[in-house]
Amino acid sequence: MTHHQETVESLNQLLQGEYMAVESFNNFISRLKDEKVRQVFMDIQKQHRENIDKLAGYIQEIGGKPEENLGLKGTMGEIKVNLDLGPDAGTEEIIKKAIEGETKGVNMAEEVLRGDLDERSRDIAGEILHEDRKSIRKLERLQ
Repeated sequence: MTHHQETVESLNQLLQGEYMAVESFNNFISRLKDEKVRQVFMDIQKQHRENIDKLAGYIQEIGGKPEENLGLKGTMGEIKVNLDLGPDAGTEEIIKKAIEGETKGVNMAEEVLRGDLDERSRDIAGEILHEDRKSIRKLERLQ
């Protein structure tokens, strides 16, 4: 595999994580009753959508093809979130699950950053990592 292919693959991993986050937040938002908490969740989801736009655009810019569906891994993750939360999950439980998910996303972004990326790809992955860390702090303030 060429360095360019590896870069596109790494960025697509990050993109998949962002899609998974948007889907998870759809699930969380539909369960939340507290308007203030819902608004924070919607803001975080909006940030993930912006990350998707940034990543997908950059992947295309460098001649790659963005993988824009969740795939089996994402579908299985979504099923797991639903099972873990159950039908009667309260706000605290949802916030806790969201923090877990965001933390996994940060760990994945850090792993991508440790890979062999060119300067611009590293900058974009770093920006996404920064935004995801801010999202965790927003969620922690809700607890």
